[in-house]
Amino acid sequence: MTDLIVIGGGASGFFTAIHYAYNNPNASIHILEKSDEILSKVKISGGGRCNVTHACFDRSELLRYYPRGAKFLKGPFFSFFTEDTMEWFESRGVPLKIESDNRVFPVSDSSQSIIDCLIHEAKTHNIIIQTGVGITSIQKESDTFSLQTDTGDTLYAKRVCLATGSSRKGHQLAESLGHSIVKPIPSLFTVKIKDPSLHELKGLSVPNVSAWVEGKKKQLQSGPLLVTHWGLSGPSIIKLSAWQAEPFHQANYALTINVDLLPDMSHNQTESCLTHFAKQSPKKQCIGSSLFPEIPQRFWNYLIEKSPIPKLATWGELAPKSIQNLSNFLKQVPFNVTGKSPFKDEFVTCGGVECSEISSKTMESTICPRFYVVGEALNIDGVTGGFNFQNAWTTGYLASTLH
Repeated sequence: MTDLIVIGGGASGFFTAIHYAYNNPNASIHILEKSDEILSKVKISGGGRCNVTHACFDRSELLRYYPRGAKFLKGPFFSFFTEDTMEWFESRGVPLKIESDNRVFPVSDSSQSIIDCLIHEAKTHNIIIQTGVGITSIQKESDTFSLQTDTGDTLYAKRVCLATGSSRKGHQLAESLGHSIVKPIPSLFTVKIKDPSLHELKGLSVPNVSAWVEGKKKQLQSGPLLVTHWGLSGPSIIKLSAWQAEPFHQANYALTINVDLLPDMSHNQTESCLTHFAKQSPKKQCIGSSLFPEIPQRFWNYLIEKSPIPKLATWGELAPKSIQNLSNFLKQVPFNVTGKSPFKDEFVTCGGVECSEISSKTMESTICPRFYVVGEALNIDGVTGGFNFQNAWTTGYLASTLH
């Protein structure tokens, strides 16, 4: 009989097990991981550097970065927040640094520093870690859980914590105990645009744009835009994919997104700027004259080719209506999305165990006592920048507080 079995050897699973050991020094604790590698997502996060958390110390502000689950996390963040995460790792010999965009990384710039810390803490507290062990079914009789493994063994535990991320099998286990599952769908992805002319501009970027999905409630997501060899990426697109995950999924990733390339200028200001330039340089060709420093010249030429104005016109040949049309185009450039690609190696989904069925104070199920759900196994997801890991640390910490 084990005191606690944690299903899933990721960030939230390890944090739950470690803190449960702190609170219950004599408890027997097992972490079971189906794959051959523990903490695999920690390893690849942040390009192998591990974006531990985000240096935002205002709870209300941080909650704005969670498309789903913000309401649920409001209370938990008062128990374990970003500064607690930073203090925890640093006090255990992992110095951290805050980068210019407020993302937090280990000073070593290696995710192995985080992995080594978590494994060391687990082993120090005699937590048994087993890889290559999958759970095929789980049942509860009275106060005891029985878990069937894929090797045919039966394990018994007083408490079980589900920390399986977006795993379909993990959700099936929760469902078998009476939980509702919000169907997982992809979040945090880049978009494919079938346009060879655009692909030729791979590597070009615009420092700040606003993007939104056409035909839906206009929810702008801002940030840099990056052109790739398959379409568009960058923070503006990644955030859009998170906040509009459901419309993208419903459209089977074939819809139109609009991009405002000059979000700091109004329509009137943009039109006035174009009109003024046309008067100052009437003999210059439009296609070779990017008058906005934030738009690279090659990208500008691409835009003129796609715009509603005559392609080889000089500025002096543009009628006022044409200048107005160009202004409107730059403020709402349409891109036809034909698919999606994962954001680097970090695959995040929205969906999971319904938060209303979990206590936000202890992560314990309100349907099945002594069953806990943490991290991305819940219907909680954040945008890129350390927010999903903070969810893992916070919920893992809270799941360990019951004795």
